[in-house]
Amino acid sequence: MRDVLGEIVPWFASGERFGLATVVDTFRSAPRPAGAAMAVAPGGEVAGSVSGGCVEGAVYELAREVVASGRPVLRRYGVSDDDAFSVGLTCGGVLDILVEPVDAGTFPAFPRVAASIEAHEPVAVATVVGGPGRLGARRVVWPGRAEGSLAPGETYAARLDAAVDDDARGMLAQGVTGTRRYGPEGERRGDDLAVFVQTFAPPPRLLVFGAIDFAAAVARVGTFLGHHVTVCDARPVFATRKRFPDADEVVVEWPHKYLARTAVDERTAIAVLTHDPKFDVPLLEAALRTPAGYIGAMGSRRTHDDRRARLLAAGVSEAELARLRSPIGLDLGARTPEETAVSIAAELVQWRWGGSGRPLTRTSGRIHREPAG
Repeated sequence: MRDVLGEIVPWFASGERFGLATVVDTFRSAPRPAGAAMAVAPGGEVAGSVSGGCVEGAVYELAREVVASGRPVLRRYGVSDDDAFSVGLTCGGVLDILVEPVDAGTFPAFPRVAASIEAHEPVAVATVVGGPGRLGARRVVWPGRAEGSLAPGETYAARLDAAVDDDARGMLAQGVTGTRRYGPEGERRGDDLAVFVQTFAPPPRLLVFGAIDFAAAVARVGTFLGHHVTVCDARPVFATRKRFPDADEVVVEWPHKYLARTAVDERTAIAVLTHDPKFDVPLLEAALRTPAGYIGAMGSRRTHDDRRARLLAAGVSEAELARLRSPIGLDLGARTPEETAVSIAAELVQWRWGGSGRPLTRTSGRIHREPAG
């Protein structure tokens, strides 16, 4: 829903009902992940995509029907063969898509959800997509509160909502979206009530240290990939908004001091581009002791060897050094700042999804992966 939010907020404000199609589960080589959305306006306008083109036409028609009927529908789309579904996916994958009518009556919490997403505040939307519950029943979960109920009646205890709240908050912390299944007491079971939990965590942070031309390119591609990008350098003449228009923040401060006072979690990526020991060593000494999931440093192999020796002398352990990706990036033969930024971005994607970094022509099996963590 995040990708179509800019279009559907005005539709909701107009008071007219629109259709929202969301991928709630995928199998094999599905073209879009769970959470991908497509919306259909009352006048027929379309925003977003659920399959990259394979089933958009069929989902569009279904969304129009759902808007007219006011009833949600769960539909499966898969491979075209003797057991074909209504529409085939040329990639051989399978998608489960929930198509819902959305207006003030069916989704009263929508304005609050949209406001949280736009403000980069964590929020999760839990929706019944299978089992004995009412299809489309919804509960919205924030870190400190929740509203709505998923319990389909007396058979399911109120503790179901509490169990979903706990799972949703855990998934928010990890930035994970997916389907969970529950029994009548809220216990996790594989054959009962299916609940799709879509999380809208704040964008992961990309901390870029060193206000050089390479940093401008890394900030640009980092923003493109959906990171909240901060560029930090101790030199005010270089760390300016004019030089880094694509960054969310430009900070003038000694890098290690800034890192000591800023929030870092497992989703944070740190790119050290200064290759200057007076900046690098205290910064990396601090960075390698944070929970940051990705820590990379630019420089030649000679620079790396010198940096490594300095860090060991500063008391950094071999285990801590093993977390450092240096030289930073994948081996693409990159030379220009833009090409180097692509190399770093490729390694960030590999870190997120656990890919091999090899050409797909030299691999086999599934192309799309679950998150590495």
